[in-house]
Amino acid sequence: MNNSIAGFSKFTKEEKINWIANEYFTNPQEAIAIIKQYWNSNEAVQKLHDEFIENTISNFYLPMGIAPNFLVNGKYYTIPMVIEESSVVAAAAKSAKFWSTRGGFKATVLSSEKIGQVHFIYKGEFEKLEIFFKTIKTKFYSETESITKNMQKRGGGILDIELRNKTTELENYYQLHATFETKDSMGANFINSCLEQFAKTLVEEAQSFEPFSEEEKGIQVVMSILSNYVPNCIVRAEVSCKVEELAEKKIENPDEFAAKFVQAVKIAEIEPYRAVTHNKGIMNGIDAVVLASGNDFRAVEAGVHAYASRKGKYSSLSHAKIENGIFTFWMEIPLALGTVGGLTSLHPLVKMALEILGKPSAHELMQLVAVTGLAQNFAALRSLTTTGIQEGHMKMHINNILNQFQTSDEERVIIKKHFENNTISHAAVVAFIENLRK
Repeated sequence: MNNSIAGFSKFTKEEKINWIANEYFTNPQEAIAIIKQYWNSNEAVQKLHDEFIENTISNFYLPMGIAPNFLVNGKYYTIPMVIEESSVVAAAAKSAKFWSTRGGFKATVLSSEKIGQVHFIYKGEFEKLEIFFKTIKTKFYSETESITKNMQKRGGGILDIELRNKTTELENYYQLHATFETKDSMGANFINSCLEQFAKTLVEEAQSFEPFSEEEKGIQVVMSILSNYVPNCIVRAEVSCKVEELAEKKIENPDEFAAKFVQAVKIAEIEPYRAVTHNKGIMNGIDAVVLASGNDFRAVEAGVHAYASRKGKYSSLSHAKIENGIFTFWMEIPLALGTVGGLTSLHPLVKMALEILGKPSAHELMQLVAVTGLAQNFAALRSLTTTGIQEGHMKMHINNILNQFQTSDEERVIIKKHFENNTISHAAVVAFIENLRK
């Protein structure tokens, strides 16, 4: 078997599938059937999906769920979530319902700056480079006017451009550090286009700057690229109520629950091993809405985790306190999101998700995403500090086990009835299925 191949990208879709099936599977026809089973029956929709990426052979489906009853800034929202993990949507919906009778969620966008950088090498006197930068700074704006014109009409554009000296960390290394406002678009293409023009202007203008020596004129641009670290694109989400109002069926002693909850958050603030799992729970909610809304969850993840480490140690994104009998749980998080451009106008389910959310602006989407992350975190911490995380999770996970063993409807009724009052584990469910089938 030779798994290397030349010219694969030039193959037709059928040829690619046939090659994969024949090269990697003992039963090629079965592999082809599975691949084609997930094609969309609507040819136009399938063609759209095929063109999102290269070398497409099929669609990889994830469940899309709904979490209703989110009361955010006095208005009810239903949140679409795309995720495969058991109990995440249920937990978000449960949190939403809990807080809907306790004042709901408050969310505020604190700032929405995005960042891009031109990284370059300059061998010469810094003082000359500073003078050069000040001399040509206005040209960075004027020579990107054709790119920024439409964005400026929407109230966005280039906010500022700075020269940064990084030579103490890397020899001869400098940056143009630019900040942008991109309004309702995520703005990656806009920012990168501006940066590439900055780089061109920088190199060309250096050639005719008389104070520079010949070596100083030879500015070398290494790369021009936006940053997914957005510490000035921040949204705050919070919930609060009187401690006694936390009481419910599983919280019989609200004072004890609130104190334990705050301690759990403080542990995540100081212990990185706990903080990573704590923040992963937050991202269960955030990623699910980011995916549903057609945004880039990898960019969001990278930026969020960098932000969690901004003080030199990885720490909790959320915080909690009790003051004057009031329990408050909150989070400030960087989220660079868009509601126009990219998949938002292409993917039919993304368009539907944004409709469900009420066609939000980018700022509104930031608020809704942050709130879902906070709701998810509250649900996890409530479980951890009361019944434990496994009870609810395993109740949802049992469906995966039943599907794995292709149980019949009759078997499912018997199995679920048995585990209403017995501890659920993978081994216990498998053993019960095997006994049942004997």
